[in-house]
Amino acid sequence: MKPHIIGIAGPSSSGKTSLASRLAQQLNGAAIVSLDSYYRELSELPLEERAKTNFDHPDALEWEILSRHLAAMASGKAFDEPVYSFAHHTRTGETRRIEPAEFMIVEGLFVLYWPELRSLLETKIYVRTDLDVCFRRRLARDVAERGRTPESVYAMYERTVRPGAEAFVCPTAEHADLIVSGEEPFEQTVPAALAVIRKAAAATGVR
Repeated sequence: MKPHIIGIAGPSSSGKTSLASRLAQQLNGAAIVSLDSYYRELSELPLEERAKTNFDHPDALEWEILSRHLAAMASGKAFDEPVYSFAHHTRTGETRRIEPAEFMIVEGLFVLYWPELRSLLETKIYVRTDLDVCFRRRLARDVAERGRTPESVYAMYERTVRPGAEAFVCPTAEHADLIVSGEEPFEQTVPAALAVIRKAAAATGVR
């Protein structure tokens, strides 16, 4: 089965993952693949050194592997998505099997950044959210879920996250087929996204 591949990009904590989850529910349980799973393998470095990596630069990701995986999926083949540990800043060695389906969603900061990756996406969505709103969301998430202190979250946001978003993420909105607001209710953004996806899918023969 050749799936219709959907890309969702936007700044950190803009609402990409939540939008992807809600779209997947409406698209017969479409598989979701996270670009975050493709951060480079850093296990050869001490943990303190890994933590100093700029994870908000495109060079931090092995997007070429994801590109190969999406190309395989586009030809109807399954692939194994790496499992990444944010606590240890490296891959765990485990993988998650992604089987072909009617629809597949890939979401992440730089999903619309690389031309080679964009060429594999049949619907491209950008989630636009004010960066101050993104910071407040990230602060709550990282303290609650990733064991970070408020001070460390703020320092990282101003040192790498905000500059990375401004330089590498926000400009990719120009490549999107649809721009949605990450600050509007999903009752508004999900139907708008579904309409664009289904129109594009119909044109490529996917229901």
